[in-house]
Amino acid sequence: MMSARNRILVALAAAAVLAGAAVFYVMRSTPADPPLAASSGPLRQLDRSSLQVLTNGVLSVASATDPHAPRSLSSRRCDRAYAAAQTTVCLLPVDALVGTKLVVMDEKLNDRKTLPLTGFPNRLKVSSSGRMVSWTVFIDGHSYATTGFSTQTGIFDTKTGTEVHSLEEFSATVEGNPSQAVDFNYWGVTFTSDDNRFYATLGTGGKRYLIEGDLAARTVRTLTTNVECPSLSPDGKRIAYKSAIDADPKKGWRLSVMDLSTLRSTPLAETHSVDDQAVWLDDTTVGYGLQRDDGVNDVWSVPADGTGQPKLLVEGANSPAPLS
Repeated sequence: MMSARNRILVALAAAAVLAGAAVFYVMRSTPADPPLAASSGPLRQLDRSSLQVLTNGVLSVASATDPHAPRSLSSRRCDRAYAAAQTTVCLLPVDALVGTKLVVMDEKLNDRKTLPLTGFPNRLKVSSSGRMVSWTVFIDGHSYATTGFSTQTGIFDTKTGTEVHSLEEFSATVEGNPSQAVDFNYWGVTFTSDDNRFYATLGTGGKRYLIEGDLAARTVRTLTTNVECPSLSPDGKRIAYKSAIDADPKKGWRLSVMDLSTLRSTPLAETHSVDDQAVWLDDTTVGYGLQRDDGVNDVWSVPADGTGQPKLLVEGANSPAPLS
């Protein structure tokens, strides 16, 4: 019988082949690749509303005012990326033998720390101060719409060098009761401004909970259900998140915003299924990646109050992070 490690290695090898094919397909199927200005050093900010994005898996900077504008292109390839303050992070494309790696870089894209991870790159976040980094990888499975998947979510403190290998090490309170079930899965961390408290998703018992965590106390507690991949607003009062339609992820997700003081939610004007951890472009606007029918990703934005219409921000890109 094949061991668990061998199963992972076989899956990773298959994923590497598929990932290579996917990159080739995206590069061939993008109708009009944007002009790119190569850069061997730090990426240059194009305007006051520039976004860091991935263009065909390459770390780049794009204008948030012109979807087709030229971009500043680095030599770094990532499956997922994010940036805040002076910290840029990258989950490297999966390697068939060792999985992926988390690379923490400074504002000039010099490597500061590399953490080896086993699994498939999925979510990535940096706190607003640039100090705290969190990631999620799939250990088993590849989609939140399926059953039986397994994730690992960790946190790295760039100031102290402390690493939380997995949030499953924390003490959990679920619906008011202490719990540590074997089916716990965490994903999609977002940090508060104090770099200690955070929000994330906990999947257990067939439910997906919004949790609030305390890093110093190593505890989490559930707040409400049917909340995935939260992203905290700049004012710290709201979260943007994806909500499974009829609480069934197989039906897709609706992008929504929740008031944390009341736990009341407002569905946003984007009606396509959004399987992403949205970002706040400012206090009133949410950005997110959306995949076309042909497999190509674009970055869109939508007002955070439920009004208006979605707007195309960057064509042929994903993994957005505001640089203003």
